[in-house]
Amino acid sequence: MGVNLKELAAELKLSPSTVSRALNDSYEISEATKQKVVLLAKELDYQPNPFARSLRENKSKTIAVVIPERINSYFAKVVDGIEEITQAHGYHLLVYCTQEDVEREKKIVNLLMNGRADAIVISVSCQLSDNSHLNLLHERGFPLVFFDRICAEIPTTKYITNNYESAFDGTKHLIQQGCKKIAFFMLSKELSITKERYRGYKDALEQAGLEIDLNLNLTFSQNEEQNIEGIKELLVSNNRPDGILSSISKLALATYQAVKQTNLSIPRDLKIISFFADPSIASLLNPSLSTITTPTYKIGEECGKLLIQKLTKPRQPDLPDQTLVIPSQITIRSSTIEI
Repeated sequence: MGVNLKELAAELKLSPSTVSRALNDSYEISEATKQKVVLLAKELDYQPNPFARSLRENKSKTIAVVIPERINSYFAKVVDGIEEITQAHGYHLLVYCTQEDVEREKKIVNLLMNGRADAIVISVSCQLSDNSHLNLLHERGFPLVFFDRICAEIPTTKYITNNYESAFDGTKHLIQQGCKKIAFFMLSKELSITKERYRGYKDALEQAGLEIDLNLNLTFSQNEEQNIEGIKELLVSNNRPDGILSSISKLALATYQAVKQTNLSIPRDLKIISFFADPSIASLLNPSLSTITTPTYKIGEECGKLLIQKLTKPRQPDLPDQTLVIPSQITIRSSTIEI
């Protein structure tokens, strides 16, 4: 059984407050003293009391993660990455799901503003048009980090992937495989990531001298059955695409389901590439799906590192207004290449 703070301080012949500040890397304590305290703490297996400490510091030792949906490996992997970093520093995660509902998101933010968490990591709802609740959060000095779906106008740190370049390269690949009529599938036109992905898609078509058919730029819903039916209608219409860039994995999966209800074949009649969170699932599909994979776990780790630095270091400045890009990886599989 390890020692407590008072016992550790007695062994070091220092006051408990000095030992506490040394363990918290306070600027008031010399490096030599910090090193001495940390070494003996390890040797004697010092066990901090997180509950007493959080009461003293008026901190919850909790970081809230607000995500649009739970049943999505993309967000699950980001949460895993955050937790890997924060747990090592004694912080726990509270995970909230907005279910793509901006009113629900506002209620969650109001709840968190009352001291339920020390910081927030958020990927916004696809319905978001009014971000006043997030502005208020930032104005009150609450540490706030965005990832994936961001609010560009709020001056804090955001983590994204290279959405424009990835969509451009994905569309270019379809064109190189002979596609002339390429559709773009999305869930919301308002999301920052969708706008960037659409811009990349559009520029790749323009560069190749291909027509941009707005009837092939389709916005779908959260209802899987409706999505499958809508995609099927497109595939049996006179305006059938020969290629699809899907901005989200669930629409790629819906496309596979829709194709099964037609006489079409992937990739002979229809080639598809999609932004996709879990490459292991993509490789199991028949045919295997060409993907643009976002480094979700890495994004989570970076969010966690930034917030721990902010929360554990005294006099740490506000989070910088910056957008950090962690590149995605394109993997070509059987859904875009005829063998």
